[in-house]
Amino acid sequence: MRGMRFYRYIVTLLCLFFIPFGLVAHAETVQLAKKYAKYEQFIIIDKSMNKLFFYEGGKLSKSFRVASGRKPSYTPEGLFAIHEKVKNRPYYKEKIKGGDPRNPLGDRWLGLEVTRNGKTSYAYGIHGNNNEKSIGKYVSNGCIRLHNKEIRWLYDQIKTGTLVLIQK
Repeated sequence: MRGMRFYRYIVTLLCLFFIPFGLVAHAETVQLAKKYAKYEQFIIIDKSMNKLFFYEGGKLSKSFRVASGRKPSYTPEGLFAIHEKVKNRPYYKEKIKGGDPRNPLGDRWLGLEVTRNGKTSYAYGIHGNNNEKSIGKYVSNGCIRLHNKEIRWLYDQIKTGTLVLIQK
């Protein structure tokens, strides 16, 4: 009888310590809605967690920490499509050539076609960066930043036309 109480005590302690961690880890993934599972590729960006989830064939392939807009309104929310893939895209705002280590876009750019209030913009993208410490933070002017090695991997996988859902 005493041994049984000890066993229950140990099991209770294990549950208290390990179950919450399992729940936290599960909370850091985003479930793909059935209506999007039919697509060959799909990306969800969750601004509340600053994470990007890449799905292939309806299954999570990989997830990455990202940086997003300095203010919540900077990074648009909605369903968009990747309309272009560019290596070493110049940073036109400050006239920095592609491939330059000072280029805040890194060396890979996945350009989004963003329609807001009836107007289409091609100014937003998923790209690398020149400040690795910014990842996980709210620092951009609206784009989604990844570590350079991660955007290179994603760039090689992703197809033009892939849908991107950006949400809180």
